[in-house]
Amino acid sequence: MKGTLTILGCGGSGGVPLIGNRWLDCDPSEPKNRRTRCSAAITTDKTTLVIDTGPDFSEQFNRENLNTPDAILYTHEHADHVAGIDELRVLMRLEQKTFDVYSNAETLKSLKERVGYMFESRNNGFYPAVCNPKEIGFYKDYTIGDISFSTHELDHTNLSAVGYRFGNVAYSLDFKRLDDQAIEALKGVDIWIADCLGYKSDGNPVHANLDEIYRVNEIIGAKEVYLSDMSPRMDYQTLLSELPQGYKPAYDGLQVEITWP
Repeated sequence: MKGTLTILGCGGSGGVPLIGNRWLDCDPSEPKNRRTRCSAAITTDKTTLVIDTGPDFSEQFNRENLNTPDAILYTHEHADHVAGIDELRVLMRLEQKTFDVYSNAETLKSLKERVGYMFESRNNGFYPAVCNPKEIGFYKDYTIGDISFSTHELDHTNLSAVGYRFGNVAYSLDFKRLDDQAIEALKGVDIWIADCLGYKSDGNPVHANLDEIYRVNEIIGAKEVYLSDMSPRMDYQTLLSELPQGYKPAYDGLQVEITWP
Protein backbone atom coordinates (compact mmCIF):
# COMPACT_ATOMS: atom_id res chain seq x y z
CA MET A 1 0.00 0.00 0.00
CA LYS A 2 1.10 3.55 -0.69
CA GLY A 3 0.36 6.93 0.83
CA THR A 4 1.78 10.43 1.07
CA LEU A 5 3.33 12.47 3.86
CA THR A 6 2.97 16.21 3.23
CA ILE A 7 5.00 18.72 5.21
CA LEU A 8 2.42 21.32 6.20
CA GLY A 9 5.02 23.39 8.04
CA CYS A 10 8.72 23.06 8.87
CA GLY A 11 9.54 26.29 10.71
CA GLY A 12 10.71 26.78 14.27
CA SER A 13 8.50 28.16 17.01
CA GLY A 14 8.44 31.63 15.43
CA GLY A 15 8.15 30.51 11.82
CA VAL A 16 9.99 32.27 9.00
CA PRO A 17 9.88 35.21 8.75
CA LEU A 18 9.62 36.04 12.42
CA ILE A 19 7.00 38.55 13.48
CA GLY A 20 7.94 41.97 12.11
CA ASN A 21 9.12 40.47 8.80
CA ARG A 22 12.49 39.54 10.29
CA TRP A 23 14.15 37.02 7.97
CA LEU A 24 17.58 37.02 9.67
CA ASP A 25 19.84 34.76 7.52
CA CYS A 26 17.04 33.56 5.24
CA ASP A 27 16.75 35.08 1.77
CA PRO A 28 13.19 36.45 1.44
CA SER A 29 13.31 35.99 -2.34
CA GLU A 30 13.53 32.19 -1.91
CA PRO A 31 9.93 30.88 -1.57
CA LYS A 32 11.10 27.78 0.30
CA ASN A 33 12.37 29.98 3.13
CA ARG A 34 8.79 30.93 4.03
CA ARG A 35 8.01 28.42 6.76
CA THR A 36 4.93 27.95 8.88
CA ARG A 37 5.05 26.08 12.18
CA CYS A 38 5.69 22.32 12.16
CA SER A 39 2.88 20.03 11.09
CA ALA A 40 2.34 17.17 8.64
CA ALA A 41 -0.46 15.24 6.96
CA ILE A 42 -0.48 11.54 6.15
CA THR A 43 -2.96 10.63 3.45
CA THR A 44 -4.20 7.64 1.50
CA ASP A 45 -7.22 7.36 -0.78
CA LYS A 46 -9.33 6.52 2.29
CA THR A 47 -7.76 8.19 5.33
CA THR A 48 -6.30 11.56 6.37
CA LEU A 49 -4.26 12.01 9.55
CA VAL A 50 -2.73 15.26 10.77
CA ILE A 51 0.32 15.50 13.01
CA ASP A 52 0.05 18.62 15.22
CA THR A 53 -2.14 21.69 14.83
CA GLY A 54 0.09 24.71 15.32
CA PRO A 55 -0.82 28.40 15.04
CA ASP A 56 -0.84 28.17 11.21
CA PHE A 57 -3.07 25.10 10.94
CA SER A 58 -5.96 26.83 9.15
CA GLU A 59 -3.63 28.35 6.56
CA GLN A 60 -1.86 25.01 6.03
CA PHE A 61 -5.13 23.08 5.76
CA ASN A 62 -6.49 25.44 3.12
CA ARG A 63 -3.21 25.68 1.22
CA GLU A 64 -3.02 21.89 0.79
CA ASN A 65 -6.80 21.48 0.32
CA LEU A 66 -6.85 18.65 2.83
CA ASN A 67 -9.78 16.37 3.46
CA THR A 68 -11.30 16.53 6.91
CA PRO A 69 -8.93 14.59 9.19
CA ASP A 70 -9.95 11.20 10.50
CA ALA A 71 -7.73 11.84 13.55
CA ILE A 72 -5.08 14.15 14.96
CA LEU A 73 -1.74 12.87 16.24
CA TYR A 74 0.14 15.17 18.62
CA THR A 75 3.88 15.05 19.21
CA HIS A 76 3.95 17.14 22.40
CA GLU A 77 2.35 20.04 24.25
CA HIS A 78 4.38 23.07 23.08
CA ALA A 79 2.29 25.91 21.66
CA ASP A 80 3.89 25.89 18.22
CA HIS A 81 2.52 22.34 17.84
CA VAL A 82 -0.92 22.66 19.46
CA ALA A 83 -2.10 26.30 19.42
CA GLY A 84 -4.36 25.79 16.39
CA ILE A 85 -6.47 23.12 18.07
CA ASP A 86 -9.45 25.53 18.11
CA GLU A 87 -9.70 25.15 14.33
CA LEU A 88 -11.08 21.67 14.99
CA ARG A 89 -14.19 23.32 16.43
CA VAL A 90 -14.82 25.00 13.08
CA LEU A 91 -14.36 21.70 11.28
CA MET A 92 -16.70 20.01 13.75
CA ARG A 93 -19.47 22.51 12.98
CA LEU A 94 -18.94 22.20 9.24
CA GLU A 95 -18.63 18.41 9.13
CA GLN A 96 -20.79 17.46 12.13
CA LYS A 97 -18.13 15.20 13.60
CA THR A 98 -15.79 15.08 16.56
CA PHE A 99 -12.11 14.22 16.35
CA ASP A 100 -10.07 11.48 17.96
CA VAL A 101 -6.90 13.06 19.35
CA TYR A 102 -3.94 10.73 19.95
CA SER A 103 -0.87 11.40 22.08
CA ASN A 104 0.96 10.27 25.21
CA ALA A 105 -0.55 10.82 28.67
CA GLU A 106 1.63 13.87 29.38
CA THR A 107 0.48 15.74 26.28
CA LEU A 108 -3.21 14.89 26.71
CA LYS A 109 -3.10 16.02 30.34
CA SER A 110 -1.61 19.36 29.30
CA LEU A 111 -4.20 19.87 26.57
CA LYS A 112 -7.09 19.13 28.92
CA GLU A 113 -5.72 21.64 31.43
CA ARG A 114 -5.20 24.37 28.83
CA VAL A 115 -8.19 23.86 26.52
CA GLY A 116 -10.54 21.76 28.60
CA TYR A 117 -13.53 23.16 26.69
CA MET A 118 -12.36 21.15 23.65
CA PHE A 119 -12.73 17.89 25.61
CA GLU A 120 -15.96 18.41 27.55
CA SER A 121 -19.30 20.06 26.78
CA ARG A 122 -19.94 23.50 28.27
CA ASN A 123 -22.97 25.78 28.70
CA ASN A 124 -25.50 22.94 28.65
CA GLY A 125 -24.11 21.65 25.39
CA PHE A 126 -24.06 24.98 23.52
CA TYR A 127 -20.31 24.38 23.25
CA PRO A 128 -20.11 20.62 22.67
CA ALA A 129 -16.94 18.61 23.14
CA VAL A 130 -14.80 18.50 20.02
CA CYS A 131 -11.95 16.12 20.89
CA ASN A 132 -11.97 12.51 22.02
CA PRO A 133 -8.67 11.82 23.85
CA LYS A 134 -6.91 8.59 22.87
CA GLU A 135 -3.83 7.82 24.95
CA ILE A 136 -1.02 6.03 23.16
CA GLY A 137 2.22 4.58 24.44
CA PHE A 138 5.75 4.47 23.14
CA TYR A 139 6.94 1.59 20.96
CA LYS A 140 3.42 0.46 20.15
CA ASP A 141 1.63 -0.26 16.87
CA TYR A 142 -1.63 1.44 15.89
CA THR A 143 -4.02 1.56 12.94
CA ILE A 144 -6.44 4.35 12.03
CA GLY A 145 -8.50 3.71 8.92
CA ASP A 146 -6.09 2.06 6.52
CA ILE A 147 -3.01 3.82 7.95
CA SER A 148 -0.80 1.82 10.31
CA PHE A 149 1.99 3.40 12.34
CA SER A 150 4.29 2.83 15.28
CA THR A 151 5.52 5.25 17.94
CA HIS A 152 8.93 6.06 19.40
CA GLU A 153 10.03 8.27 22.27
CA LEU A 154 11.82 11.57 21.67
CA ASP A 155 13.88 13.15 24.44
CA HIS A 156 13.02 16.87 24.25
CA THR A 157 14.95 17.44 27.51
CA ASN A 158 12.07 18.76 29.62
CA LEU A 159 9.48 16.34 28.28
CA SER A 160 9.00 13.29 26.09
CA ALA A 161 7.57 13.85 22.61
CA VAL A 162 6.02 11.20 20.40
CA GLY A 163 7.72 10.25 17.15
CA TYR A 164 5.80 8.39 14.45
CA ARG A 165 6.82 5.83 11.86
CA PHE A 166 4.62 5.12 8.85
CA GLY A 167 5.99 2.20 6.86
CA ASN A 168 9.26 3.38 5.32
CA VAL A 169 8.92 7.01 6.55
CA ALA A 170 9.54 8.36 10.06
CA TYR A 171 8.69 11.72 11.58
CA SER A 172 10.72 12.72 14.66
CA LEU A 173 9.98 16.21 16.03
CA ASP A 174 11.08 17.62 18.55
CA PHE A 175 14.13 16.09 20.24
CA LYS A 176 17.58 16.75 21.60
CA ARG A 177 18.65 13.11 21.71
CA LEU A 178 17.44 9.61 20.88
CA ASP A 179 18.11 6.64 23.12
CA ASP A 180 19.02 3.17 21.89
CA GLN A 181 15.41 1.99 21.83
CA ALA A 182 14.31 4.93 19.68
CA ILE A 183 17.20 4.39 17.28
CA GLU A 184 16.32 0.71 17.03
CA ALA A 185 12.69 1.62 16.23
CA LEU A 186 13.88 3.88 13.40
CA LYS A 187 16.32 1.45 11.81
CA GLY A 188 15.55 0.64 8.22
CA VAL A 189 13.43 3.69 7.33
CA ASP A 190 14.07 5.04 3.83
CA ILE A 191 13.02 8.61 4.64
CA TRP A 192 13.49 10.36 7.97
CA ILE A 193 12.03 13.79 8.77
CA ALA A 194 14.11 15.02 11.69
CA ASP A 195 14.32 17.96 14.08
CA CYS A 196 17.45 20.02 13.42
CA LEU A 197 16.78 23.40 15.01
CA GLY A 198 20.16 23.20 16.75
CA TYR A 199 21.83 23.53 13.30
CA LYS A 200 25.54 24.21 14.00
CA SER A 201 25.23 25.00 17.71
CA ASP A 202 26.51 22.72 20.44
CA GLY A 203 24.65 24.77 23.03
CA ASN A 204 20.98 24.23 22.14
CA PRO A 205 19.63 22.32 25.16
CA VAL A 206 16.43 20.99 23.57
CA HIS A 207 17.02 20.50 19.82
CA ALA A 208 19.47 18.33 17.88
CA ASN A 209 22.17 19.86 15.71
CA LEU A 210 23.53 18.62 12.37
CA ASP A 211 26.36 16.60 13.86
CA GLU A 212 23.92 14.78 16.13
CA ILE A 213 21.65 13.97 13.18
CA TYR A 214 24.58 12.68 11.11
CA ARG A 215 25.79 10.48 13.96
CA VAL A 216 22.40 8.95 14.65
CA ASN A 217 21.62 8.33 10.99
CA GLU A 218 24.80 6.34 10.58
CA ILE A 219 22.96 3.76 12.71
CA ILE A 220 19.42 4.32 11.42
CA GLY A 221 20.51 4.20 7.79
CA ALA A 222 17.85 6.43 6.20
CA LYS A 223 18.63 7.06 2.53
CA GLU A 224 17.00 10.50 2.65
CA VAL A 225 16.91 12.82 5.65
CA TYR A 226 14.79 15.95 5.51
CA LEU A 227 15.58 18.56 8.14
CA SER A 228 12.61 20.25 9.79
CA ASP A 229 11.90 22.66 12.64
CA MET A 230 14.23 25.17 11.00
CA SER A 231 15.01 28.65 12.31
CA PRO A 232 15.56 31.88 10.34
CA ARG A 233 19.29 31.15 10.68
CA MET A 234 18.87 28.23 8.26
CA ASP A 235 18.66 29.53 4.70
CA TYR A 236 17.33 27.00 2.19
CA GLN A 237 19.92 27.47 -0.57
CA THR A 238 22.77 27.69 1.95
CA LEU A 239 21.67 24.38 3.43
CA LEU A 240 21.54 22.76 0.00
CA SER A 241 25.16 23.77 -0.57
CA GLU A 242 26.32 22.66 2.90
CA LEU A 243 24.55 19.35 3.42
CA PRO A 244 26.08 16.03 2.36
CA GLN A 245 24.41 13.70 -0.11
CA GLY A 246 21.16 12.29 1.20
CA TYR A 247 20.38 15.31 3.42
CA LYS A 248 18.04 18.12 2.40
CA PRO A 249 16.09 20.92 4.07
CA ALA A 250 12.35 20.36 4.13
CA TYR A 251 9.95 23.03 2.88
CA ASP A 252 6.27 23.74 3.29
CA GLY A 253 4.35 21.60 0.82
CA LEU A 254 7.05 18.94 0.40
CA GLN A 255 5.54 15.52 -0.31
CA VAL A 256 7.19 12.13 0.13
CA GLU A 257 5.76 8.75 -0.76
CA ILE A 258 5.05 6.25 2.01
CA THR A 259 5.07 2.53 1.32
CA TRP A 260 3.80 -0.13 3.69
CA PRO A 261 4.74 -3.78 3.33
